[in-house]
Amino acid sequence: MTTDVDVADRKPAWRAHGAARRSTHVLRLRVSAALVAVTVLAVLLVPPLVQLDQQAVDLAAKLRPPSWVHPFGTDDVGRDLLLRCVYGLRVSLLVGVVAALTATVIGTAVGAAAGALGGWADRLVMRLVDTLSSVPHLLLGIFIVAMFRPGVWPVVISVALTHWLSTARIVRAEVLSLRSRPFVDAAVSGGASRWRVTVRHLLPGVLPQAGLAAVLMVPHAMWHESALSFLGLGLPTHTASLGTLIQGARGSLLAGQWWPTLFPGLFLILPTLAIAGLAGVWRERINPRRRSELML
Repeated sequence: MTTDVDVADRKPAWRAHGAARRSTHVLRLRVSAALVAVTVLAVLLVPPLVQLDQQAVDLAAKLRPPSWVHPFGTDDVGRDLLLRCVYGLRVSLLVGVVAALTATVIGTAVGAAAGALGGWADRLVMRLVDTLSSVPHLLLGIFIVAMFRPGVWPVVISVALTHWLSTARIVRAEVLSLRSRPFVDAAVSGGASRWRVTVRHLLPGVLPQAGLAAVLMVPHAMWHESALSFLGLGLPTHTASLGTLIQGARGSLLAGQWWPTLFPGLFLILPTLAIAGLAGVWRERINPRRRSELML
């Protein structure tokens, strides 16, 4: 039998546990925000401020280890690896952001239309989504990229056309939930058309979830671009992206030079973890149940 004394003894432990979780939550937010800020400043400021050609070849300085002159070392033709990583991050981040925004727009439009129309239209659209989801993203992306010449925009198109499916499912589920709300019933009873209800009431309600899906899709798109470039199917080999840098460093890694592979990999892993951390904080903000759990 639980007594009042036992309950009183438990409360400080619950408060301590909740305080520890809130402290971890704040620390993750600050670290993620700092990494994202450093990433954005690097890709925006380093290229115009550093007056060096990232394609400049210096065979006399090839495969030098990290030093004060070259903090990340040099690659197999003597190019500064720090500058190449910044330019590669710039390209990969551009591909990730543009592809994520495009995929989110497509997924939001398809999911909102399916949820608002309902009936046979909803079933037809979702069967199409299920069919496309059964094909591996990378395989479908390779097929799309192979139809174009190597470049940035074919990769953007490939990633966008293979990553809108999850957003469509999320938006459709949110629209179906909103359709049962009293304010939607009131709008329909007032004579509002289906289009007006969708644009004025349903779409604003799904924007937070769609925005979260877009943020979460940026790291996924960056990894997808890196995988295509690593396979030699994405960007041209002379274009610096994180995937092409890692692909070009395979021979150096086998020869014992670790820095041409390590630093591009870190430039890929750390920003994606930071963006995912910010997205996790956003998810906790828009999810009341999760937010109440953090307050325990």
